[in-house]
Amino acid sequence: MFFKKKQELNPQQVRDALSKVIAPGSGKDLISLGFVKRIQVSGSKVRIDFEVSDSAYPAPEQLTELCRESVQALPGVEFVHISKPKPNSTAKEQPVHEAGKLQLPGVRKVIAIASGKGGVGKSTVAINLAVALAAEGKRVGLLDADIYGPSLPTMMGISGRPENEAGKLIPLERHGVRLMSIGFVVPQDQPVVWRGPMVHGALTQFMTQVQWGELDYLLIDMPPGTGDAQLTISQNAPLSGAIVVTTPQEISLLDARKGLKMFESVHVPILGIVENMAGFLAPDGTRHEIFRSGGGARLAEESSAPLLGSLPLDPEVAEGGDVGEPVVLRTPDAPVSKLFYEIAKKISGTSHHDTDFQPLSLSW
Repeated sequence: MFFKKKQELNPQQVRDALSKVIAPGSGKDLISLGFVKRIQVSGSKVRIDFEVSDSAYPAPEQLTELCRESVQALPGVEFVHISKPKPNSTAKEQPVHEAGKLQLPGVRKVIAIASGKGGVGKSTVAINLAVALAAEGKRVGLLDADIYGPSLPTMMGISGRPENEAGKLIPLERHGVRLMSIGFVVPQDQPVVWRGPMVHGALTQFMTQVQWGELDYLLIDMPPGTGDAQLTISQNAPLSGAIVVTTPQEISLLDARKGLKMFESVHVPILGIVENMAGFLAPDGTRHEIFRSGGGARLAEESSAPLLGSLPLDPEVAEGGDVGEPVVLRTPDAPVSKLFYEIAKKISGTSHHDTDFQPLSLSW
C-alpha cells in the first residue's frame, strides 16, 4: 500500500491566502498594496513581516488581525507570528550615530555576531559571513572582540601589526575584509592577562581609534558569554542589531537565551538566529544528528526572530579555518558555502526572493 506524502506548507500558499485579504476601504489586497514584505515558513509555523505606515493605511493593527485569520485557516498551520507594522522609510541610509554611543564615522551598519557560550562556531560564522558579504561587493570590516582568545588571525590567514597613522590604527586587510584583533598586537603564544578595565579600554580603542573608513558593515565577533566585555560593546557600540549563533542541543540554547536577554536589556534588536552544527551527512549518505536537531527553530520562535540559516557540520569548514581560507572562498560551490552566501544576502537584503524569507537548511 502506498501512502500519499503529506504536502508541506510553503510561502506561496501563504501569499495566495493574503492576496485574497482586502484592506477595508481600499478595495485592494495586502499583496498588491505591498504591505507584506517577508513570509517565513518553518513546518507548521508562519512568520509574516508587515511594512505599512499610518499615512498608507490608518489602522495597521486591523490588517494584522485580518492577516492572522486568513493564514490560520490554512491546513497545517499551528502558529502564526506577525511582526508589528513599522513605518516605510525612503531616506538614504546614513552612517550610524546614536546619542550616547561611540561614534564610528563612515560605518553604516554595525552588527554583533554573538553566542551565549563558546564552542558553537560563532567566529567561524562571523568570518564566513564577512567574507561572503565582501564577495557580494559590500565594504566590510570585522572586529575580533575576543580579547582572551582571538581566532581571527589564524582563521583569516593573516599576521602583522597595524600601523599607526595620525593617532589611529590602520586595519589589516585580507580576503577583501578590513580586520582588527588583539591577536595583531599580542604574540599568538602569549596569554592576555588583563582585568576588566583594560579589556574595556582595548575594545573602546578598537572601535574608536581604528581608521575603519567607509564601510557598509562592521561585524563584531563578540566574545562568548554575557560578561563585562559583552556589555561594553552592547551598551557603547552603535549596534544596528545582533545575530545569535547556537547549536541545536538544549544546553547551547540555555546560554543563547541569556545572550538574547542581554541584548534585549540594552535595546539591541535581534536580526536573526543561525543554527550551527545542525547534522552531519556521512559519505554513505546517512544523516547523523550529532547535536540533536531543531534547536535553532525553537529559539527563533521564542524570540520572534527569523531563523537565518541552519548550517551542517562539514570538515571543509574546519579545514578552511585552520589554513586561513574561509570555506566560502576555499570551496564556494559546497552546500555549506552556498548557505553562508544566502545568509549574507538575507543580512544585506539582497535575497533573490525577498518575500520568501524561509529558514535556510541543507537538503538531506
